Amino acid sequence: MGRAALRPWPGSGRSACSARTNDGCSTRTHTMIESTTHRIHTTDGYPIQVTRWKPTVAPHAICIILHGVQSHAGWYHRLGRSLAESGIEAHFPDRRGSGSNHQDRGHCPSSGRLITDVLEICRSVREPHPSLPVILGGISWGGKLVVTSAARQPNLIQGIALICPGLEPRVGVSTSERLRIAAAFFVNRKAHFPIPLADPALFTANPEAQRFIANDPLSLRTASAALLAASTFLDRKARRAPSRVEQPCLLMLAEHDRIVNNDRTRAYLERLKSLDKTIIEYPDAHHTLEFEPDPDRYAQDLVDWINARWASHHQRNQVASD
Repeated sequence: MGRAALRPWPGSGRSACSARTNDGCSTRTHTMIESTTHRIHTTDGYPIQVTRWKPTVAPHAICIILHGVQSHAGWYHRLGRSLAESGIEAHFPDRRGSGSNHQDRGHCPSSGRLITDVLEICRSVREPHPSLPVILGGISWGGKLVVTSAARQPNLIQGIALICPGLEPRVGVSTSERLRIAAAFFVNRKAHFPIPLADPALFTANPEAQRFIANDPLSLRTASAALLAASTFLDRKARRAPSRVEQPCLLMLAEHDRIVNNDRTRAYLERLKSLDKTIIEYPDAHHTLEFEPDPDRYAQDLVDWINARWASHHQRNQVASD
């Protein structure tokens, strides 16, 4: 039986938003931009698939978005197109063992390896544009990797965006399941356990999107003891990271998020060393903003936040180089 191909969320096919610069001008191109995929081979030989959205004009920033524990790049095509149509080169890697990465499905060696993967991806996508700022974004569980990676290599990552990040979750595995996972970690690290996000209603109130999640062949529904242990170790690293995160930070929160504890996440943001912190909250929204009735709104907010900090700087550099 053949492997499932990347299947994007069907609501992502409509045209993306129109970006605004600080002077009110639109930076959106008029050509419908389509994604391409390529693989980045990590230093331990794992081939990670990356979905890339490339602007039709010279980009003024690079944005790398890390998905959640269950999702994959195919859930976020609208966001990718929105970024690219606004002149921001967007990269959406599927985490090793997730999405279109079928090798060692649902498994990873360690939390340190996941952070190393992120940093290697950042270096790889920046190589053709060494002067451009790199903004690392994390959706849900991906937020853990964003703050730990930004703390590890601050010179590589110029800004971070936390989109309903799973830094302070409401849901988790039971105590008895934790004990079983811990036992398996020492005897069979590739043993699989259910990811505690089985109900699509946790992600969205959109019935069409709930059906999409329930039937998505690339969604990750179980994880190895090693991956679940890595998640716990990432939690610990994330708790120690704030004093080393100095980059500008954008936090997006959904009012009716059933996965993320918003109050504790706001408190986490306040602990970051960064002097440039922005919070945007979405009334009546649920966890996965891509599935909201108006997903262009959060995409536009991300574009505006990036442009306000880096678009004019890039333009000044371009003038100086000319």
